[in-house]
Formats: sequence, C-alpha cells, structure tokens
Amino acid sequence: MSSLDRATSAADEGPILTDEAAPSVAAAMAEGRSLRRVARACIAEALESGRRPRIDPAAAPASWLEPAASFVTLEIRGMLRGCCGSFDTAQPLALGVAATAHRSAFEDPRFPPVSRTELPDLEIEVSVLGPPDAFPASSRQALLARLRPGIDGLVLREGGHHATFLPDVWSTLPDPADFFDALLQKAGLPRSYWSPALRFERYETTKAD
Repeated sequence: MSSLDRATSAADEGPILTDEAAPSVAAAMAEGRSLRRVARACIAEALESGRRPRIDPAAAPASWLEPAASFVTLEIRGMLRGCCGSFDTAQPLALGVAATAHRSAFEDPRFPPVSRTELPDLEIEVSVLGPPDAFPASSRQALLARLRPGIDGLVLREGGHHATFLPDVWSTLPDPADFFDALLQKAGLPRSYWSPALRFERYETTKAD
C-alpha cells in the first residue's frame, strides 16, 4: 500500500476534530512562525483528504525559502513514532519540511501510518541540518575517540549500506560505542563491525520552532 493509499484509508475514518494546533498548510505558511506547525498541518491535511498537500512556496517567509536539509521526528508520549529526512540542500527548507513530515507520518517502514486518533498526541520536532563534513577515521577506536556525544550527527556509508543518527540519539545512546554499534545495525551491518571501506560524515543540527 502506498503512502497516499495509507492516508486515504485513514481519511475514511471520518472528519478530524478541529484542533488549533493543526492549522491548514496555507495558514501555517502564511503565519511564518513555526515549521513544526507546518509539519503538523501537512500531516493533518493528508489525513483529512487522503492526498499529499500541495505547498505554495510563495506563501512562506523568505527565511524558509533558503535551501537546507531537514529531518522530522514524530513521537507519542516519548516513544518514537516516525523519523524521516533528507540531506538534499538544494530544496527550500519549507518544502523539505513538508515532504519529510509526510514521509515520517506515512512512509517510515518501521511503523504503521499515523492515524487521525493519534494526531492530538503527536509530538513533532524539526531538525535543520548543518552542512556535513567528511569524517575520516583510521580505526574504530579513532572514530569513537573523536565523536562528540550530544553534538554530532553521524552518517555511515559502505557500498549499499548507509544510515544516519541525528544528535538527538545521544540522549538514549550516550556511550559512543553503543551509538556506533546501533548505527551499524541500522545500516544492516553487524554490531562491532569495522572495515577500511567505511565512510563517515559528521554534521550538527538546530531545532526549528
């Protein structure tokens, strides 16, 4: 089932109750005060209509039209409910947030699509990524020694394997070894794996209002 089919199925459950925290996408764009409200509005409109919302970038403030990469994280009562993003720095920030909000709600393969009954409890966080820097490491020990817990996001690549952890993940995996092993596992590689072919990038994030 496609993401739009999932949203359509959710839309068949009946009308969404009016929620001041979920304005229309156009209204959230025009307000220009919260990218989290834009993300919530995109999810709410998809649940209401069963379609991906159409975004008018002309309605967004100029600062949201600057190109930037972003991730959208969804939680319910402190438990992860979806997280997707993009490292595409050519797309305007507002459009990227709208797209990743939809993906996080309806396309994260780890979770079923968000339902309308979950929307009021949905906690949304928007992370704007700084430019990634190459992060060479000659050994596992060298990598772990250079990681900055609570600060660094890390991208891992080897062949067809790739994964990233946002800096937020340090809150649940504060030990660099545990952080790295979980990232390897996310990429489909064994924990404690090491190869000279591994490539890394490091980045930082800022939280959007």
